[in-house]
Amino acid sequence: MGVLSKLEPGKVFEYFEQICQIPHGSGNEEGISNYLVDFAKEHGLEHYQDAAHNVIIIKEASAGYEDVAPVIIQGHMDMVAVKEAGCDIDLKKDPLRLCVEGDTVFAKGTSLGGDDGIAVAYALAVLSDESIAHPRLEVVITTDEEVGMYGANVIDLSMLKGRRLLNIDSEEEGILTVGCAGGLRVYSTLPVKREQRQGIALRVRLHGLQGGHSGAEIHKQRGNSNCLMGRLLYGMLDISDYGIRTLEGGTKDNVIPLDTEAVIVVDGSAEAEVLAYLKQYEETLKKELVKKDPGVCITVEKQSEGTYDCLDAVSVKRVAQLLTVTPNGVQEMSADIPGLVETSLNLGILKLTENALTMTQSIRSSVASEKEALKKKVSAVTEMAGGSVEYQGDYPAWEYQPDSKLRETMIEIYEAMYGRKPKVEVIHAGLECGLLSAKLPGLDCVSFGPDLTDIHTVNEKLHIASAKRTYEYLLKILAHK
Repeated sequence: MGVLSKLEPGKVFEYFEQICQIPHGSGNEEGISNYLVDFAKEHGLEHYQDAAHNVIIIKEASAGYEDVAPVIIQGHMDMVAVKEAGCDIDLKKDPLRLCVEGDTVFAKGTSLGGDDGIAVAYALAVLSDESIAHPRLEVVITTDEEVGMYGANVIDLSMLKGRRLLNIDSEEEGILTVGCAGGLRVYSTLPVKREQRQGIALRVRLHGLQGGHSGAEIHKQRGNSNCLMGRLLYGMLDISDYGIRTLEGGTKDNVIPLDTEAVIVVDGSAEAEVLAYLKQYEETLKKELVKKDPGVCITVEKQSEGTYDCLDAVSVKRVAQLLTVTPNGVQEMSADIPGLVETSLNLGILKLTENALTMTQSIRSSVASEKEALKKKVSAVTEMAGGSVEYQGDYPAWEYQPDSKLRETMIEIYEAMYGRKPKVEVIHAGLECGLLSAKLPGLDCVSFGPDLTDIHTVNEKLHIASAKRTYEYLLKILAHK
């Protein structure tokens, strides 16, 4: 008996648990893709699978709905696969360890992948249930959404007849999303030189931050451990010269990093002063982030004295300067929609190799010209430091449609079910609707979903009662003529 077997809707949680048994982090979706194909074969459904592992499953209309316009149900099969320090799960091979606590489902030690496993579970539950009333269903499940929407970018949708699309990739019940920012990924490389340095090695770890989704939670101004480490390194230049042996932080470009570690090498004569500086900097951060990241801390582990391969003095300064001046966080707020972040970026991944410092950043904007300007700003800053940049995963904004019949229908159904209107909004996080709309002229899209909290982190939770209500809402939308 499964961990989720007693939860309702039964079919939804049955399929969600099956999905969680198959590793499906971004870039590792072949297994989950083949699972979807096997599902389609088992149920005798028309299906397509492409080289990018995208899957489309089609089910013809139920009796009495043959003349109703088809509906596309869309989500993505990949998840942001992260785990907490010390967790022994191999996210490329092992199943998630699901737990139920009160009204929530979570995965012990890792992210849950409710974003967007719940969309897949909803779709499979609908497709497998012959009692559900619905028009022709065209289920589109894409790959690599979390790392640049690569699946949506290459998918062939020519077999689809529908022009009404339900994107189930939102994380707050009662909100209908009808537009989103565009974005791209920036890869920055700063060449470095190394030398042998005598001294005491200190393993400095800046951690205890909350992190979060760089689209949905960037406005909360939480600490970015990579940027805070850069500030630490630059400030320490005033205390003593030092070498950097290793430097690493963050796991995903679209996740606000919560843990960054450096091994620095200092002269024995400067050890006490350096440790005092690190303690003072920790106290400063605790005051600055007391409301946003109260758990922030710096731990220092003294290693042996010896000779180490480190960055030379020039490289140390360039690395510290670049990390200090690289833009990060909210850059512009919308003048048209109160509270909406218009443009932002997130320094998600930091890695020092033998010959270079590499940084991966996620840029988002609902204004194409601002996205381009921020792209050039990052390029200019990096090039001034002696580095270079590359770009990948550029996707367009999903623009708000003033005249949307699907939106109005969904508002009416929600109000009839719950006695209040849903909130309609445009968001800063990226959704695939912009790319799909470019492939299907006239596409009418709305995004919605159940309550998911702390997505893209090890604290991610799916709220059970909300998942049930949202599924019931989905069925009412499908049954509407």
